[in-house]
Amino acid sequence: MADHKINPSGITYSCYYKNSRDGEQFVPEHVLSYQLAGRLTIDNADKTFVFNEGDLRLIRRNQLIKFLKEPPENGPFQTLSIYLDQDVLKNFSLEYGYKAETSGVPDGNNVIKLKDHPLSKSFMMSLLPYVEEGQVIHQELQRLKQREAIMILLQSQPELKEILFDFREPGKIDLEEFMNRNFHFNVQLKRFAYLTGRSLATFKRDFEHIFHTSPSRWLLQRRLQEAHYLIREKGRMPSDVYLETGFEDLSHFSFAFKKMYGVAPSKLAG
Repeated sequence: MADHKINPSGITYSCYYKNSRDGEQFVPEHVLSYQLAGRLTIDNADKTFVFNEGDLRLIRRNQLIKFLKEPPENGPFQTLSIYLDQDVLKNFSLEYGYKAETSGVPDGNNVIKLKDHPLSKSFMMSLLPYVEEGQVIHQELQRLKQREAIMILLQSQPELKEILFDFREPGKIDLEEFMNRNFHFNVQLKRFAYLTGRSLATFKRDFEHIFHTSPSRWLLQRRLQEAHYLIREKGRMPSDVYLETGFEDLSHFSFAFKKMYGVAPSKLAG
């Protein structure tokens, strides 16, 4: 099972000339991004977010997302991102006395379109020389830029401290509800376990108690059921739904689909 993960490597630049759906990712750290060109569509289990050229966004840590990168007509898709890792934020919190004061992050605040602010956009553009030439950025310099990003976010939107300085790990939540909302994310079981506030062993035990089958078997059946519905009832093509429902490649999806339903998904679509 795949586990596509954003690598919290400080400052990154993304450039694509063709449409790219990179499947799903587990986001381990907060990400501040600036949309230089093209359109980015982000889906989590609850909502779809669309970002166009000039938009700034903050993606909150510890969540599962899917995204689609669409370049403009006459050029590449481009984004510039800086990752705000927990060590930097904890040190900043200790130095300046910032801390989260609310009991949690409101629903819908996992992906945030930030307000237009000249400081924010000027800062993001100042990062371009660090990535355009593909040069290695000294770790201490990256730390300074991360701290600068935090200061600018707090000045432009002070309420973001409730997200940036919330250092709690995921608590134990309703496993059945979580899995029914997130089954289409193709990540390792340890990610599902972590996000539901469980060890892997406890996750497997609780899962089998609730669903009366193993996680891997349930995930396969649930994904195939969703794919069957999308193809038969919604008229979708197999090539369009296999990634959406959590499969890594079309051939594996087709084999599993035929084994479960006795007919190839391409025949059902026809």
